[in-house]
Amino acid sequence: MNTNTTKKPSFFSGLTGQILIAMVLGAILGIIIHNSITVEAAQSFSAKIKILATVFIRLVQMIISPLVFTTLVVGIAKLGDIKAVGRIGGKAMGWFFTASFISLLLGMFFVNVLEPGVGLNLSNVDLESVSEVTAKTQNISFENFIEHIVPKSIFEAMATNEILQIVIFSIFFGLAAASLGDYVKPVINALDKTSHIVLKMVNYVMKFAPIGVFGAIAGVFAVRDFQELAITYFKFFGSFLIGISSIWLVLILIGYIFLKSRMTVLLKRIVGPIIIAFGTTSSEAVFPKLTEELERFGVKDRIVSFMLPLGYSFNLDGSMMYMTFASIFIAQAYGIDLDLGTQMTMLLVLMLTSKGIAGVPRASLVVVAATCGMFDIPIEGIALILPIDHFCDMFRSATNVLGNALATSVVGQWEGDDKNEDTIAE
Repeated sequence: MNTNTTKKPSFFSGLTGQILIAMVLGAILGIIIHNSITVEAAQSFSAKIKILATVFIRLVQMIISPLVFTTLVVGIAKLGDIKAVGRIGGKAMGWFFTASFISLLLGMFFVNVLEPGVGLNLSNVDLESVSEVTAKTQNISFENFIEHIVPKSIFEAMATNEILQIVIFSIFFGLAAASLGDYVKPVINALDKTSHIVLKMVNYVMKFAPIGVFGAIAGVFAVRDFQELAITYFKFFGSFLIGISSIWLVLILIGYIFLKSRMTVLLKRIVGPIIIAFGTTSSEAVFPKLTEELERFGVKDRIVSFMLPLGYSFNLDGSMMYMTFASIFIAQAYGIDLDLGTQMTMLLVLMLTSKGIAGVPRASLVVVAATCGMFDIPIEGIALILPIDHFCDMFRSATNVLGNALATSVVGQWEGDDKNEDTIAE
């Protein structure tokens, strides 16, 4: 009798399991370091071990520009005409702005109902830590947003990983290529092959993900007393989690409405990218992996390559919810009463100002600081949320990934591109 059987790989032998283990080990190491050495030594340790996370994120950033350019140009060339680009772009922007509005509205609702900032003690606020964020608020304006969209140079945009600017150039390049027909097929084929090479690089880079997550988590816990943070910010963080959970429920419910039972398959596909984003607090870090997983799910490459880059600039659901939540929280902490009309105006302002800051470090805080300044709320109030912001950012980043994956999948289905016959096998 043949006793040979194929052994099913365990959960912890896969990337997702390894990342979860890395998160736990990183937290344990960070807590041990925090409780056993001086504050100065812990800060030095944190700076050094965070290099692991920095290296991983830089490896990912290294391949984002060529991936966006090659896949988007090929995708547009395959779409064939400006009408198709306009149709898909219209559906995408309609989804993005609707999702952004709902996310902002949920943040406003929960911060008003739960009132986490009311009665907060402001005596221990570290105002010196605010300067890094407030220095960037001068760049947040409608004029700057418009200027930010259009690249001065595609090389400068690629060098700085300005995804939205790369998208603009790629759209023009792709439409021009499509208009020339068979004459430019060799160029399109070369870019297509290049995109596959870059996607292969993704597999190599993702092997470093557990190491990067380990470094990021250990570095944070080494310098933060988690127990003290939990007590001090229990109401703020708990209220935020209720709000972010509501977005997850809304997104998943919408997913089941549009995708039916395939939503379950999508969630299984994107659990890895979500955990990576959660551990590194960077939704950008999973852009290449998410591209690959959505194509495996069945969305055609031309839709994925068009939707995801736009989504990373216009569809940050978790960040949106946080912006209204944090802005009104600071107003509550300073005893500033904002009427409903003012809050709705703030919501509309955030709809615009938040669209031009993709790729800006601590972008959500920068927008919150700028918004506070516009509505005469003390900008130094940002110091209230800085200590807990990293943990909020973990949930924001994971939510952004879920929102972009769902938007891409639903638009792909609207375009009749789900259940792709070329879907990679499980």
